Amino acid sequence: MFRYPAPVNLAKQNELLALKNEVNGKHLKIGTYNNYPMSWTERLENGTLVGRGVAFVIVDILREKFNFTYEVVTPRKNFLLGDPRSEDSLLGLVNSSKIDMAAAFFPMMLKYREIVTYSDYLDEGVWMMMLKRPKESAAGSGLLAPFDTYVWYLILAAVLTYGPFITLITWIRSKLIQNDEGYISLSPSTWFVYGAFIKQGTSLSPEANTTRISFATWWLFVMLLSAFYTANLTAFLTLSKFTLDIENPIDLYKKNYRWVTSEGGVVQYTIKNPEEDLHYLNKMILNKRAQVRSVSDNKEFLPMVSGGAVLVKEQTAVDELMYSDYLSKTRKGVPENQRCTYVMAPYPFMKKQRAFAYPKNNTLNILFSTVLKYLLQSGVVDHLERRDLPSTRICPLDLQSKDRQLRNADLMMTYFIIITGLAIASVAFVSEVTN
Repeated sequence: MFRYPAPVNLAKQNELLALKNEVNGKHLKIGTYNNYPMSWTERLENGTLVGRGVAFVIVDILREKFNFTYEVVTPRKNFLLGDPRSEDSLLGLVNSSKIDMAAAFFPMMLKYREIVTYSDYLDEGVWMMMLKRPKESAAGSGLLAPFDTYVWYLILAAVLTYGPFITLITWIRSKLIQNDEGYISLSPSTWFVYGAFIKQGTSLSPEANTTRISFATWWLFVMLLSAFYTANLTAFLTLSKFTLDIENPIDLYKKNYRWVTSEGGVVQYTIKNPEEDLHYLNKMILNKRAQVRSVSDNKEFLPMVSGGAVLVKEQTAVDELMYSDYLSKTRKGVPENQRCTYVMAPYPFMKKQRAFAYPKNNTLNILFSTVLKYLLQSGVVDHLERRDLPSTRICPLDLQSKDRQLRNADLMMTYFIIITGLAIASVAFVSEVTN
């Protein structure tokens, strides 16, 4: 339930009234940087620089409330963070008091609290990973998919060792118990194990209980294994959830994936900070597996993503990129199942609370605080961030295709078995002829 803040005392009211009178009719310098769709600038025909995006919708609400005018100032480079003493970044403009406030969604990082004053919390920024949609699920594909790789190794070990085990146990029995049944040599044992594995009969007819139990154990193993495999293969082909090779930031590091992010942005300075959990990714920047790029338009990242790199950006920016790409393909008549070229990883790269920023000892924060709280609590900020996006999720991970046709990739194992079998048969034929 929404609750209005408690009434302020008389001294506070007088302070706010004095600040309001001071700002009334004043001309402010408001800094920003290009970070579509949260904030960006456009230059009009008369040369005037105007601010756009969510940040400036909020600024215009404040302007109407407190009756001030403003001009837009941008840093020399399109950096949010950087050297606090340089005017290349928005942080530098705030720290040097070149501007009265920064209309941009600043991360509320502890290391910068000594040089800037943050407004009340506006939103929680979520940084996501965007990558090219793979053709196949990372969970595997084809006939090997139902079992984990480790399971296949154990099955192979069982097939290779159970034949010699039968030979060994029957040989030991024949030495200890003298009767008409001798031991089963290695060749018949191996062929029995292989034949039973592919559900074929055998000419062997053991009479000893030990040998019969050994045979029955293998048949039971094969029967259960076949049942599990058939059930899991059916489930995989019909109900399997599509998964990505990259889901968490640690996957970038472990699998040495190339990734890219904006130069002078939050991601770059977060991973450079030894106190942050993501500092281990700084090694990837040092060895050139990760890049920081300064771009004027987020669409410049798309060729890099198409080339196999992972883009790390705010979720709103990633959603806008994917949506605009989807609309572009729709207008070009691209078939529906080919429009979702890109996909977003299911888990966030990082999260940070964000706010406007002011120079130290600036009084605007005190005056604007109440209005910003109302905008946050009423859901206006969240609405502004998503207003140009559809209500449904854009190009979800699972596209919910209605059919699952087998492809060549699914049947590669069968081709491999045929080729391997023919090669072994050819070697055996040559060996028989030469001998």
